This record gives sequence, C-alpha cells and structure tokens, in this order.
Amino acid sequence: MTNLKIDPRHLDGSDKGELAAVKQACAHRLHLKTSDIVILKFVRRSIDARNRQRIHLLFSANVRLSGGEAAEMRVLKRLKGTRDEKNVRQASSKPEAHFPLRRPNPLEDRVVVVGAGCAGIFCTLALAHAGLEPLLIERGDTADRRTQAVNNFDATGSLDPESNIQFGMGGAGTFSDGKLATGTKSPWHKLVLETFAAHGARKDILWDAHPHVGSDVLPHVVDSICKEIEAEGGTVKCRCRMTNISVEHGKIVGITLETHDPETGFVKEEFIRTHHVVLASGHSARDVFTLLHTMGITLERKTFAMGVRIEHLQADVNRSQYGAFAELPALGAAPYKLVAHLPNKRSAFSFCMCPGGYVVAAASEPEGVVTNGMSLSARNGSNANAGLLANIFPQDLPGDDPLAGIKLQRRCEKIAFELGGGLYAAPAQLVGDFLQDVPTSPEAASASTVKPTYPRGVTWGRIDDCLPEPVRETLRAALPHMARKLSCFSNPDAVLTGVESRSSSPVRITRSDTYESISCRGLWVAGEGAGYAGGIMSAAADGLRVAQTLVDSLS
Repeated sequence: MTNLKIDPRHLDGSDKGELAAVKQACAHRLHLKTSDIVILKFVRRSIDARNRQRIHLLFSANVRLSGGEAAEMRVLKRLKGTRDEKNVRQASSKPEAHFPLRRPNPLEDRVVVVGAGCAGIFCTLALAHAGLEPLLIERGDTADRRTQAVNNFDATGSLDPESNIQFGMGGAGTFSDGKLATGTKSPWHKLVLETFAAHGARKDILWDAHPHVGSDVLPHVVDSICKEIEAEGGTVKCRCRMTNISVEHGKIVGITLETHDPETGFVKEEFIRTHHVVLASGHSARDVFTLLHTMGITLERKTFAMGVRIEHLQADVNRSQYGAFAELPALGAAPYKLVAHLPNKRSAFSFCMCPGGYVVAAASEPEGVVTNGMSLSARNGSNANAGLLANIFPQDLPGDDPLAGIKLQRRCEKIAFELGGGLYAAPAQLVGDFLQDVPTSPEAASASTVKPTYPRGVTWGRIDDCLPEPVRETLRAALPHMARKLSCFSNPDAVLTGVESRSSSPVRITRSDTYESISCRGLWVAGEGAGYAGGIMSAAADGLRVAQTLVDSLS
C-alpha cells in the first residue's frame, strides 16, 4: 500500500503514535476496521514538504488481514476501478541479495582485507560467511579505544595519527553521523541496512527515506559486526598497518604488517603470505597511495571536492524547510540538499548534511586542520551543519602526478592550521563577511547568533587562503543562488569553518571489471579510498561486490 498521507500535526513524535496513525490510514483506505489488520510492516517513510502549507508524512506499508489471502483478494477486487486501486496492490517478493554461501575453503593462504571502513568490514563479513576465514587489519583502534582517542584530541589537541576520526574501526563514516541515504542503486543496499539493524541500529533505517544511525550508536554497531566476523571464522586485528606489498611475476605473494601494542608500545613486524589482498584503506591513507605509486601500481587522478563546513541555527533551517510546521516533533530536525550550477560551468553543493549536529576535528596528520560533521542519533543539537563544497577537476592540477590532489589537500590543511593559530584551532568567517570579502572580527563573531561547534575552537578572520582559488570563488558565487532554495542559507551570521578536504578521494586505483588492480593480480581494490564509492552505503555495497566476485573466482 503506497501514498498513505499522515498529517504531522496529529502525531506526538513517538513510534507508537506513528504506527497507530498509519494503521488507521490503511484501514480507512481498505474500508475495514483497524482490528482487521493483523500485521503492518513499514516499507518507506518520507516527508513531503513541497507545499509548506500542507506538509505530510508519506508512508508505504505491507499489511496482512485477519481473513488471510482470501480476504485480501476480496479487498483488491472491491477496489478495482476506484481511485485507490493504483495505491493498493498485492505485495510481490523479489530475489534479494545475500551473503555468499559457505563452502569449503579452497585457499592455502588467508585473504587479507586492509582497512576496516564500510567497504572493508562488509567485504570481510561476506568472505567470513563464505568460509574463507579472512584476516581484517585496521591501522587504528577498536571502536571503544578510538572514541577515547577522538575525545582526547578534542580536549587536549594531542593527535594520534593512527587512531582518529579518519582511522580506526568503522572508518571515517563512524564519526560523520552514519548517514545511510545514497543516490546510487544496488541490490546490496537492503542487505547492508538489515545488517546494521541486526547489530543495534534503529529498525526505522529499513524504511526511512533518509536513514541514519548516529555517531553515538555506530561504534557499538561496528563492534558487533566485528564480533560476527570472528564468530564466522574471520580475524580482526587493530593497530595493525600494512607497510609493504610483495609481488612476483605481476601477482601478489604476501604483505608486510606492522602491529603496535598500545599498552606496551611494542611494535611487531611480520610477513603474511597471501595471494589475495582486498585494499579498502580509505581516502585518507595517503601512505598507501604513496606505496602503490612507488611500486608502479596504476593510479589515476579523479575529480574530488573541497570547501568548508557551514553552520546555521537548526531552528532557522526548520523554518526555511517546514514553515509553520517547523516545531512539530514528528518532523524532527530538517535536512537539506542543495546545489548551485554557475554560468562558468562550475558548481557548488552541500554534502554530508548533519541536522542538529556538530562540526568535528578530523585531522589525521600533524599540523593540519580538517573539518567534517556529525550528528548524534537524537539530532538535537542547536546547529545544523553541512559541507559546502566545490569540485577540483584533474585539469585544475599541475603536471601529471597522480598524487597531485593529495598534495593540494595537504597544503590547504597546513594553511588552515596556521590560520587557526596552532593547537588545531580552525579558521572561521561569518558568511556575510565572506561574501563581502572582509575578515570577521572577534567582536562581530561574538554578536552572531550562530556559535561554532568545532571542538578545538576557531580563530576569526578570513578563510580564503586555505581554499584553492576555484573553490573559494565558486562558493562565493554560489551562496546567493543556494539561498533562493533555502532562505536562511546565506544569512550573514552563518559560520564557515575551514577546511573540509576529505570528502572524497583525489586518487583512483585503476581496477578491471573483476575489481582487481590492472597492474597486479590478486590486489582487489574497493571502496571510497580506491575511488569507487562515495559514502557508507556505496562503499559497503562495493565491498560486498568485491567479496562476491572474489568468492566466485575461487570456484
């Protein structure tokens, strides 16, 4: 049953109230009593805010009636030819993606997965279900230890380059709200959502149009998935970094690992013999890109994005999106997604929008400032924030070095550190001053209604110097265009915090149709760092595709 409209003014924001309202709407459409509906399962939930005078929640749901299939067929027959016919139909079951089936392990050596972000974790989980007893290595800490490292950095400015918002169990997505919405299509998406839900995420991610887990919940979910990997025969090793890849006759024969014991400080180096390595190391593992380039593995430049974090009061975003409905608990904190296409063929866009969220300190290298955003599961912070980004194209970079994009990122992060004054404070500027190209004074900032949430503190002034010229000019031109779609977007007291440089990988590890590097057999590449995904869902799906193809190749 589709297109069930619920007036949010009639809801109290509770799951129980929402379920009762949808059940009543189903009964009304079917001309039945609510007691006739014995099972109701949500399929999709979204907010229709196209007309701010008549905002609705829209639901699709599957129902079972007390009279069974015979009663359901009678209802369908009765509705034939009515206006409700197109919105009520017999549910169909489609074949669904699933983890590879367990089979005897044909390998003498283990498959090693490098990197425990979304691609790496889901690839390892699938390989474990297939009986391949994979080894998953992660340079950062377990979820609990990683959270401690992040909190310590926020409080003291003491950066652990191996365990931070970029590195550690769960990857960068763990501390970026856990947004599960995606613009890509894949048969693996449902399996990914079901896995998250089975390991502690809220069940509503299975039907919400904009699902998210929350950065307070996701570490526990990731830890639970790792326990399933080990229960299925896999091994998970943290504080373990790949330092070398051994290749003979164009094929992998092993890798060198460096394991660090955080309790004793002891470092152990070992060689692991393997003919299958899945490289899912993420877009911030710059040492891995350097290693591959040194080895002659084919890399290529790709388009990536840079910019800043923009913060508004969440209440202003709510009013811009929902009008008089803004304070209704059933609607929650309003999200947005914006893009502005400019006459010079460049574009700016919002990215990783975090309703009721916080700007986070996402550095992974000494003396470099990086920003990102996150929300907790409740999304109840005072501010909304999003990446405000513009693309850097390969032709914007000098020479032909495939690592030129990384060098640009690193240079901008160093400048941001200097503009912040050290100790990982971030440079910041009010939108009104940025548009007028004048620095923000501390006095003007103190009068602003929007208070920055970046945890290491901000230094007011100009942000231009930490942005590449094409990016800063595109953002300056695009802000007024975006305000035509979201009225509060270019408010003068909105806050820009720099620099957001890690939204995507500037490098692609070129792979074949079978997901192996075109330069090295047995080197499978997956995920966002490899240049083939752009978020939690697409990265997880890519990891599952690689796992399935690897399993199929062995049989």
